[in-house]
Amino acid sequence: MTKRILALAGGVGGAKLALGLAGVLPAEALTVAVNTADDFEHLGLMVCPDLDTVMYTLADVANPETGWGRRDESWTVMEALGPLGGETWFRLGDKDLATHIERTRRLRAGETLSSVTRDLSTRLGVKPAMVPMSDDPVRTMVTTDRGELAFQDWFVRLRCEPKVKSVRFAGAETALANPALLDLADLRAIVVCPSNPFVSVAPILAGALDREAVVQTAVEQHSALVHLGTSEHDASLFTEWQVYRMFDARRGAWATFQYLVRERLLAEGAQVGADGAVA
Repeated sequence: MTKRILALAGGVGGAKLALGLAGVLPAEALTVAVNTADDFEHLGLMVCPDLDTVMYTLADVANPETGWGRRDESWTVMEALGPLGGETWFRLGDKDLATHIERTRRLRAGETLSSVTRDLSTRLGVKPAMVPMSDDPVRTMVTTDRGELAFQDWFVRLRCEPKVKSVRFAGAETALANPALLDLADLRAIVVCPSNPFVSVAPILAGALDREAVVQTAVEQHSALVHLGTSEHDASLFTEWQVYRMFDARRGAWATFQYLVRERLLAEGAQVGADGAVA
């Protein structure tokens, strides 16, 4: 049986590493689980920014200049929408709109986001499996000095101007994980891609990923839980320890795994401070 790599990805940064992994791994050995907490309805359409960025990148149709959107895009709809008084603050190219139109049609017909994503990615020529972190809605909500805002409102429409006080992931408590995130028996490694740890990776860890199962699998089967980065020490230990500290994760098995990481770092000769900093 082929051991799988499970990659947890957000948008542009995650898509780039996913593309690199796809270039060196057999298609059946890679599953990319993508953040969906950025998803939102715009112009009556369901837009999934991170899913689409990963899909377009793996399909080799992404805009190489921006890292998101489609290559050789046109903007006829946006140019016509503005004079009509339509919202153009979140710009959707004509090719990109086709994705959102078809996705929305199929979701409203009763298909799951996983099913739609699987079919769209296959039609675009994506070989590895790519899945949404959950078929249930999870939404990043940003509490600011102007009140609570949906992530895209804060990030794109208001250009990050409101001062952030806190972030929460609405729906994470009840969202059911994608089955691909629960099938951990044949994992070789879980790779946390270089996506934003707070709004891309954290939503996956907050609700859609079974933390306890990941820890148990990693410890019992010695699979590597890694976050690729740069370090003189073992990157699979060094950077992931830092990521865990960012999340201020709950105690229990997750904290136990942090302890195991620290012990392995010390065994590798690294100097680990009381706060987790690695010298």
